[in-house]
Amino acid sequence: MNAVQQRGSLTQVELAGVTGLSPATVSNIVKELTGAGVLHTAPTSRSGRRAQQVTLARNLGLVAGVHFGTRSLRVALADVAHRIVAEQRMPLPPDHRADAGLDRAALLLTEMVESLEASMSEVLAVGVGVPAPVDVRTGQVSTLGMLRGWDGVAVPEVLEHRIGVPVHVDNDANLGALAEVRLGAARGHENVLYLRVSHGVGGGLVIGGRLYHGRSGTAGEIGHVTIDENGPICRCGNRGCLETFVGAPVLLGMLQASHGSLTLPDVIARAHDGDPGCRRVISDAGRHLGFAAANVCNLFDPDLVVVGGRLAQAGALLLEPLRTMLEQRTVPSTAGPVEVVASELGAAAEVRGALAVALDRVGIAASMVATG
Repeated sequence: MNAVQQRGSLTQVELAGVTGLSPATVSNIVKELTGAGVLHTAPTSRSGRRAQQVTLARNLGLVAGVHFGTRSLRVALADVAHRIVAEQRMPLPPDHRADAGLDRAALLLTEMVESLEASMSEVLAVGVGVPAPVDVRTGQVSTLGMLRGWDGVAVPEVLEHRIGVPVHVDNDANLGALAEVRLGAARGHENVLYLRVSHGVGGGLVIGGRLYHGRSGTAGEIGHVTIDENGPICRCGNRGCLETFVGAPVLLGMLQASHGSLTLPDVIARAHDGDPGCRRVISDAGRHLGFAAANVCNLFDPDLVVVGGRLAQAGALLLEPLRTMLEQRTVPSTAGPVEVVASELGAAAEVRGALAVALDRVGIAASMVATG
């Protein structure tokens, strides 16, 4: 069940490889769970050979993923076989407070469920990502000043009261990392650094195939790694954090005098069209990211660095200077420099990670729902 949940679908032969069970044992288990209405099988082919594709049955219920960005809210609904059945995005005011944001999420989620002619009783779990460190043991936003209006808020407690469904919360960059490992650019890798570069800068660490949170949820906060001890004051209270050189407001502020008011997509589009000023701020951002990421790589030695968030849409304009800085500032290795790739899931990475967390928390409970 866990193998099928995590991968969405796979053949019986692949199931045998993943679980270490014999093909005959897998076949017997699949038959039993299909008969109980827990699994669904369909004929397919692999390398020209007939095979049985195994997924979770569609009647087991729904899970929801919620991603609070700095200025937007994204909600997705999926069945327990990872199929997204509804998705919506809405803007949020800057510095929105937790109570207002969670009210909007609860209302939007309820409307989406009803649009599917379902009820909230069919939603088994909700995963939530927020752009701040989270103590996953308590569900509380664990730092002060990083997400104004959310300090110390126990997100699961507040949202569960509104919707009556189990809620599990994590930092959004952690969820992006999880999604890229499970479903995206980092599949097949167990040690991954994920960088999320949008309005702010976040990071997620996957070690041995599992998210690493640290003592209170601040592990991976690369946006608050100091790259200039005399640099600008950051919202976290320190000086010269990476985010004060790479966050979207900083990049847009650099171009205000020469280009007027732009959005980050504007800057990326103009850079692709050859605008030298826009290309320069993106290139500088790549170098700053590489400087900070090199420190993390020297401590952590990941298999792969995945870059996501809106700025990743700049592609090679951002990634090439990042790669160059990593090569210059990481310890030389016989394995060569760490590989750097763009996110495969793009803007959907964090909400897909939130769905994955919800599915993980459902676990074998899905089979209990199906069998009564």
